[in-house]
Amino acid sequence: MRISFMGGGTDMPDFYKKYPGRVISSAIDNYIYIVLNKTPLVNKISARYSISETVDHPKDLQHTRIKEALLDLGITNNLEIGSFASLPAKTGLGSSSSFSVALLKGLYECVGKKTDRREIAEAACRLEIDLLKEPIGKQDQYAAAFGGLNVFQFNADGSVDVEPVLIDYKKSIGLQDHISIFFTGITRDASSVLSGQKANISKNFETLKEMSDSVLKFRDNLMVGDFEKLGDMLNNGWKKKKTLASNVSNGIIDELYDAGMNAGAWGGKLLGAGGGGCVMFLSPLDKKEAIEKKMFQIAEEKQLKDFSKIPVNFVNSGVEIVYSADFKKYK
Repeated sequence: MRISFMGGGTDMPDFYKKYPGRVISSAIDNYIYIVLNKTPLVNKISARYSISETVDHPKDLQHTRIKEALLDLGITNNLEIGSFASLPAKTGLGSSSSFSVALLKGLYECVGKKTDRREIAEAACRLEIDLLKEPIGKQDQYAAAFGGLNVFQFNADGSVDVEPVLIDYKKSIGLQDHISIFFTGITRDASSVLSGQKANISKNFETLKEMSDSVLKFRDNLMVGDFEKLGDMLNNGWKKKKTLASNVSNGIIDELYDAGMNAGAWGGKLLGAGGGGCVMFLSPLDKKEAIEKKMFQIAEEKQLKDFSKIPVNFVNSGVEIVYSADFKKYK
């Protein structure tokens, strides 16, 4: 999964076809795992996630990503698919696209097709944007496939430039240490939030240009380790993002965010499309305890039963095959 710092919303084609979209994000040590098991004696498709499905043909599956991926690859039987995740869905950490990236990497391996990170990122974009018609951009698929800390630039021709942000270890750990992330317990469907943002792209075009350009300034301040400036930029970016659609934030999220700022945070944002998920703050180290205390106080008042703090570390690895059996004997 990933945390996105700046530029969210500029990875939508209605924007980047007219002006380069940019996002800066980092992969984190929370993962989606996909297990594929060939079942030569069971002529069915099984999918096991929050529920369990067993069908004669993938067209009958309820899980849209698994269904469309199998149909697209022509896999119609003798396969069992299981998924596992470090965190719940709809947290704003890119879990849906991480699922798609992991699923396609595994399915391509299953049919004997070797793929690199860019191919998998594009395959996941095709699955979600072209086949499933979801009103989303490309940042999460690329973040999951490539891993690491990167600036992604989305170009008018649909191509994506991947620029690793090569900062030294101390600055990377410093940024990581100044971050606090809290899962609000409020979940939402990203597509429903992004539909409103997509409809408003023309109206918000100049704001989105500013958000795209701010990615490069954020990168430059990160390179010199100016964490207070980064916090200020996050705060300004969050204010801009809230203007993109009416459902990006809500009363509870605003209260949590304002409390964190009043407790000493330099800045922060809601991770993901908006409407729920995780709140992230960048703050002085000596303010983190006060911010955490205030967050849990409000969560208790608002009866946010699933509210929790999420510790994260940056990771460089992208999508990987952890183990691969010999599928050839089953073909």
